[in-house]
Amino acid sequence: MTDTKHESDVAFIKALAELLRENDLTEVQVKRDYGEDDSLNVRVSRVTPVAPVAAAPLPVAAAPPQPAAPAAAGAAPASDVIEDPASDPGAVLSPMVGTVYMQPEPDAAPFVTVGASISEGDTLLIVEAMKTMNHIPAPKSGTVKRILVEDGAAVEYGTPLVIIE
Repeated sequence: MTDTKHESDVAFIKALAELLRENDLTEVQVKRDYGEDDSLNVRVSRVTPVAPVAAAPLPVAAAPPQPAAPAAAGAAPASDVIEDPASDPGAVLSPMVGTVYMQPEPDAAPFVTVGASISEGDTLLIVEAMKTMNHIPAPKSGTVKRILVEDGAAVEYGTPLVIIE
């Protein structure tokens, strides 16, 4: 009986992996209940190709030459500007493709604001993907220095969302 269950579980996991590949998903999580004290929790995920993420910094790299002329006039503002927010050590990157929501409900206060102190695990924002609201937690405690996305904006995997210091 156990071997049959094991074989069906393996087939189920393979089917989930195939579902990921066919639908170009990055992650799927399923819980199967067999009985009161018997269940199977499965999370299948894959790493997306690096090429789409590498394409995002190109417009950012093209933009800095325009502000470079004013930077020559005043060196102090140029040192404060980070050319690629994704390279900032405090950058929180989007773990998925989706739509950003800065607050839990349309009329509610935002999860975070610039200058707010946060603790590790606090919700920074929500990324909606396939009608699922995914709370994006703070990876560390600190202060929100910059919010790089707007409410309702579409984001790609690896898009910098917030900078925490």
